[in-house]
Amino acid sequence: MGKSEKKHSKAKGMSIRWKLFVYLAIFTAFALLVIWIFQVLLLNRFYETIKIDELNSAAATISEAVSDVDSLDENIASVYKSSLIFTKIYKIGSDGTPELLKSVDAVGDYYLKYATVSQLTKLYKKAALNNGTYYERRNVTPFRVGIFPPVPSDSTADTAPETNMKELVYAKIVDTDEGQRYVIFMNAIYTPLDATVNTLKIQFSWIAAILLFGAFILAAIMSAKISSPIIKMNAAAKRLAKGNYEADFEGGGFRETVELADSLNYASEELSKADKLQKELVANVSHDLRTPLTMITGYSEVMRDIPGENTPENVQIIIDESVRLTELVNDMLDLSKIRAGAVNYEMTEFNITETVRSTMNRYRKLTEKDGYRIEYSADTDAFVYGDRSRLLQVIYNLINNALNYAGSDKLVRVEQTILDDRVRVSVSDSGEGIPPEKLANIWDRYYKVDRVHKRAVIGTGLGLSIVKEVLEAHGATYGVESRTEAGSTFWFELPLIVKNDKTE
Repeated sequence: MGKSEKKHSKAKGMSIRWKLFVYLAIFTAFALLVIWIFQVLLLNRFYETIKIDELNSAAATISEAVSDVDSLDENIASVYKSSLIFTKIYKIGSDGTPELLKSVDAVGDYYLKYATVSQLTKLYKKAALNNGTYYERRNVTPFRVGIFPPVPSDSTADTAPETNMKELVYAKIVDTDEGQRYVIFMNAIYTPLDATVNTLKIQFSWIAAILLFGAFILAAIMSAKISSPIIKMNAAAKRLAKGNYEADFEGGGFRETVELADSLNYASEELSKADKLQKELVANVSHDLRTPLTMITGYSEVMRDIPGENTPENVQIIIDESVRLTELVNDMLDLSKIRAGAVNYEMTEFNITETVRSTMNRYRKLTEKDGYRIEYSADTDAFVYGDRSRLLQVIYNLINNALNYAGSDKLVRVEQTILDDRVRVSVSDSGEGIPPEKLANIWDRYYKVDRVHKRAVIGTGLGLSIVKEVLEAHGATYGVESRTEAGSTFWFELPLIVKNDKTE
């Protein structure tokens, strides 16, 4: 078992099904905990808080009308009718003597109904010490609910047996603008929700069991729907890793899995193309390396074994093939460095028109010997910003490519034109052209339109790949236009630097 297989075999973890169940179980448990706290543990406290809010609201309503005797009766009656709150209002005289101002005629055994003066005085003093308001919780005793006759004394009230009923006793001091003080006593009886809480506890146990079971079922359904396409894609990915580029990734169920399947299918197609190009590259490079090496070896053996073959012509062939071999190796190294980002570009302003013109001198021997013609036209001198040596390499490789595919007239046209704020350099041949469906692949290394590798007339066959990398590093626009049997035009555009007369 290889390292990658060992690593893969160790990469085990919780499946999507169990992870989804755990997440749903945690969420369900959290939701149940919240329900338990608010609907069971704190239910009585919430109910008591609501009662306290009712007392505060009723006290505020009565406080606004405490000095208006006519409307006071109506407010007190309204409070008792809506909330069953017993109310007593005392007016405090200038000598501190309390005078009962109003009292609701309530039905029920309220604490305030039987409270003595001393009990009310205690409540009043506590309110005075607590910024004018005070409330306390009390247990309702049996004598006040009709079991025993009412005995309104402190000792009886404190020692009598308790019932399950509770009450809130509230005191509020109101000082008017005229300097008059009033004391509002309010009393509300309520029954704690203990029976309701016990019922909710039983219901909660059933609800918890049902929700956890539902979470398990939901997790199973959702995980099956989510994991099924992922499992299939995982199996297809394993086949792809073994070199089966026909692996089909099927996504379904969710938009994300469909998009992932589309991306993996696209990646599979690109890997298939890259694999084919790599095999072609190895075959073509081997062919190009073998040809000069074979010729060098052959001519060297002829010169060694056959008398009189040590001629300048044979030596020149060996030199030419050695130069071709060197160019091929250099181009391969250049392309590898460019792809790896190991090339440092020396960006300067330079005259691209003069650069193209100087390139023509390289082809003087070729044009004189083999009859090729290279025509160059430029409307005006143009200056650009870039690495001159690398852009010179681009121009050189484009012309080499045009020479390799020139038609029977052996004519190559190089043209420079100004387009607004850009300069375009184009190289055209009159060869067989490129079919439209194959134009996108023309920049690949060693890509051949007819898929038949043949030795280049000039250059190494790696030129267009180098052109692409250099132009993209410069942020240039580039492309190719071609028609079958009508030749091809390769072009690139760079931003134009405007030179005034003084600068020039």
